[in-house]
Amino acid sequence: MRPLVSWMTKSDPAILEFFEETGIAMPPAVVSYNIVGVSHPTVKRRLPNLVEHGLLEKVDDDRGYYQITDHGRAYLEGELDAKDLEE
Repeated sequence: MRPLVSWMTKSDPAILEFFEETGIAMPPAVVSYNIVGVSHPTVKRRLPNLVEHGLLEKVDDDRGYYQITDHGRAYLEGELDAKDLEE
């Protein structure tokens, strides 16, 4: 089961799942275009939080591309304890 922690929103798992499913690096516009019910401003706001907590990484600063990390995959697999995400 995936832990829910204080800094997360209900959009975060959907964003992470999309990155894992596609397996590619993407900018916020591509992510928001492809996730039903998650707006572009929400995606743009959430991606830096997911980077800050190690679930995504920004792989191209110039073009704003992100990709999922091993930590992000572990979260989706339910292999992380909630306290690991709070720190």
